[in-house]
Amino acid sequence: MTDDALIADFDAVLSDLDGVVYAGPHAIPGAVDSLQRLAEVGVGLGYVTNNASRTPAQVAAHLRELGAPAEDHQVVSSSQAAADLLSSMLPSGSRVMITGSAALAHEIELVGLTPVHSAQEEPVAVVQGFNPEIGWKDLAEASYVVAAGALWVATNTDMSIPQARGIAPGNGTLVAAVAAATRKTPLVAGKPEAPLFLAAAKRLGAEAPLVVGDRLDTDILGGNRAGFATAAVLTGVDTPRTILAARTDERPGYVIQDLGGLYEPYPAIEAMEGTFTCGSASATVVDGTVRIAGSPEDIDSWRAACAAWWDAVPEAESATRPGVEWLDH
Repeated sequence: MTDDALIADFDAVLSDLDGVVYAGPHAIPGAVDSLQRLAEVGVGLGYVTNNASRTPAQVAAHLRELGAPAEDHQVVSSSQAAADLLSSMLPSGSRVMITGSAALAHEIELVGLTPVHSAQEEPVAVVQGFNPEIGWKDLAEASYVVAAGALWVATNTDMSIPQARGIAPGNGTLVAAVAAATRKTPLVAGKPEAPLFLAAAKRLGAEAPLVVGDRLDTDILGGNRAGFATAAVLTGVDTPRTILAARTDERPGYVIQDLGGLYEPYPAIEAMEGTFTCGSASATVVDGTVRIAGSPEDIDSWRAACAAWWDAVPEAESATRPGVEWLDH
């Protein structure tokens, strides 16, 4: 690794899993090698995941099976965050209905609360996390309890999740079903809230971590809220075009192709009279259109485009997708 590599400025990587390290059961090409190299360059590693369907120990075991470095304590999950949140709001032993996996129930038990699975058991709270086995009856049972006034906590509200065959509905779609039935809104424990990232950094003793993720609305927003540097990879949900259009709070500090980009120099972006240059590419904004001199396949073109558009629209409360014109094509 050279001194000008992107990772040289940071003491730890806080990495998302789905869409960054793996998609479904399989590792993303090059991801394992990139994670292994972190120890060689003296950079810490933590995994921050919204997936509440498995315990941190199960996640770590899966990572080790893929060849990635992972101790159980390096994995911080939204199910842990949800359990911590509930334990801070409820007396010990309180009954919490689980709309999710056995792993989520286990985390609830670990903080001294009692997991139950039906309204007949008189729960005072509902915790909802992703589980591919959840069906209509589970969502209906949760709705009955939430509508009756129980505390409602969601591990996360990811609307989609990367799988080996493509993008599938995430926990947010299941939460939305209960919200539609009850007209209530849950507290959210995991991403994009900051505590999950702060807890991961604290475990590693990191003072200058880099959050790496594939989703603007969870990974990047959460990392930004925590006050950490953020890097978006293009191996999962978000694309160069959606990153370009990102609202201000969800804009990453860096855009890299994949985890291998951590070890490459990150080119400086130079601005002169409204033209933003990155590497051999440049971009300007004219009447709401980003005009790019470069190739769509060159990530520097998109880095320059983002710099130009974000300078033109510094405060965007919602996604603002500009027109894009390729001057060389």
